[in-house]
Amino acid sequence: MDTIRDFFTKLILFIQEFFTEIGFDNIDGAEMLYTAIARWVFILLAIFIVSKSIASLLRSRSAPEVFAYLNINGKKTYPITHWENSIGRARSSDLRITDDPAISRVQGTLTRDDKGNWKYTDMGSSNGTVVNGEILRKDEYSYVENGDEIIMGDTSCTILPVSLEEQRNNRAMRRSETFLLSPWTSLLALSLFQIMTVVQLQVSLGEAFSKSIVVGFVGLMILMWVYVITLRTAGQRGFDMEMLAFFLSTMGLAVTASKYPEGVLKQFIATGIGVALFVAMCVFMRNLDRSKAVRKYLYILAAIALLINLVLARNIQGAHNWIEIGGLSIQPSEMVKLAFIWVGAASLDELMERRNTLIFMGFSFFCFACLAVMNDFGTALIFFGSFLVVSFLRNGDFTKLILVVGVAFVGGMLVLRFKSHVAARFDAWGKVWDYADSLGYQQTRTMSAAASGGLIGVGAGNGWLKNIAASETDLVFGFVTEEWGLIIAAMAVMSIITLSVFAFRSIMNGRSTFYTIAACSAMSLFLFQTVLNVFGSVDLFPLTGVTFPFLSTGGTSMVASWGMLAFVKAADNRQGASVAVKESKLIASREEDDA
Repeated sequence: MDTIRDFFTKLILFIQEFFTEIGFDNIDGAEMLYTAIARWVFILLAIFIVSKSIASLLRSRSAPEVFAYLNINGKKTYPITHWENSIGRARSSDLRITDDPAISRVQGTLTRDDKGNWKYTDMGSSNGTVVNGEILRKDEYSYVENGDEIIMGDTSCTILPVSLEEQRNNRAMRRSETFLLSPWTSLLALSLFQIMTVVQLQVSLGEAFSKSIVVGFVGLMILMWVYVITLRTAGQRGFDMEMLAFFLSTMGLAVTASKYPEGVLKQFIATGIGVALFVAMCVFMRNLDRSKAVRKYLYILAAIALLINLVLARNIQGAHNWIEIGGLSIQPSEMVKLAFIWVGAASLDELMERRNTLIFMGFSFFCFACLAVMNDFGTALIFFGSFLVVSFLRNGDFTKLILVVGVAFVGGMLVLRFKSHVAARFDAWGKVWDYADSLGYQQTRTMSAAASGGLIGVGAGNGWLKNIAASETDLVFGFVTEEWGLIIAAMAVMSIITLSVFAFRSIMNGRSTFYTIAACSAMSLFLFQTVLNVFGSVDLFPLTGVTFPFLSTGGTSMVASWGMLAFVKAADNRQGASVAVKESKLIASREEDDA
């Protein structure tokens, strides 16, 4: 500890002596010059780190893999590119058969496990389905092999295997279209960014500078190097998502250090727990059947967490969403986000069944009701957005979508009618300058501070917005803009947008809907949070009290952010890119098929 602190102290003295040599004879002048130079270096490093990861994520064009073919009446052949496929006449069907009126809108589902076995399930079709002479009715299923006959209405279907040559071409295409950049230059750039941040904070904070700042940043530096080296040794080559997350986590530590110098160590520990959860979730999600089976336990754990929150929570700024455990403040609703996404994605291939639909909808409204009682309407709003994605991304029923949104609108009107503090925020929306010393106090100060930061900021630790309540959480975009500048704040937003775009693109080539829907719902939640945080702080939206992923101070929020990133990582099927994909196992199983 003392050795590390001595290193940074000597580094400060060296910088001061250097500036003295070139004509700056006083310490204040040397520190000001360092800050002036460092602000531009920070921008260059941030642009390099973020743009490199963005290029790696968006440049890859991994084509969907064909797992088998469905032959219709010996004439038409449809490629099967997903592990879960709906069959029927509806537009939303993955395998759509339109020339047979005897087939139901949703006739059945054809699903594949990670061993390559196919299963057909009837979804309550009007005439049933015949598989190898056996009649299947609603919810009945039968395993099918290549060449087995599936009769739906007057249509005969047969599953055909992919040829040996096409399997080889799929693997070759997957390798050739995967674009992964080396992580080492990004690691070096981010390490330099972290070292310079510690120096900048020591310069700006002076006597308020804490040892925990050094420990937190050095710990994060060691953590990311150990993570990359360990997984690189294990065969993983893609770290672009993690680089964006480590960059945002570094910014989050800087925000904490500027406002709560003694709290950096706690924030670093939360980051370490988040990374451990990220790895554990990725490894667990390697097995699709296991990932789906665990949902019943997550229903129970999430319900218990919310009920405990209702009983033990303390009031913070009108919301009852924090509980104290051993001196630590925990926000259970943040962790329930992970369970909410997981159970929704795990149930998706069965969501067409009325029973599973009702269970998931009941669980969702239970969550909404608990959040309403807690007065945490910002979190309820992003839960609702995630609910829409989980429920309708693959269903495509816009009639139900409009109905649910309509019910939510009526519920929102009731909230505004009976919750005066929420209505007050809407009253100030768009005219906070008219309430600069009351309802608009936080937002007007945030916009003023952000404007003073300009493009390059005033320097980490030099801002004044940190003296405003919730500046490090709900108003963190303005905090970062003031101290780090609009360019770096925009880089933070671009990181979230890029992850969201990548998650959306995974729909077209995902191994399973569990991975793709989990990724899309997680990133939609990320995106909703970011939009509400940024737009709320500058009065484009009402202030909702929602955090910015990775960036806002808060241990539970940091852990949950890394957990949600695991869903996106699990959907990444680029060659050698994801710890959630056991590549050697997949290749081995394919080679068995080849044989």
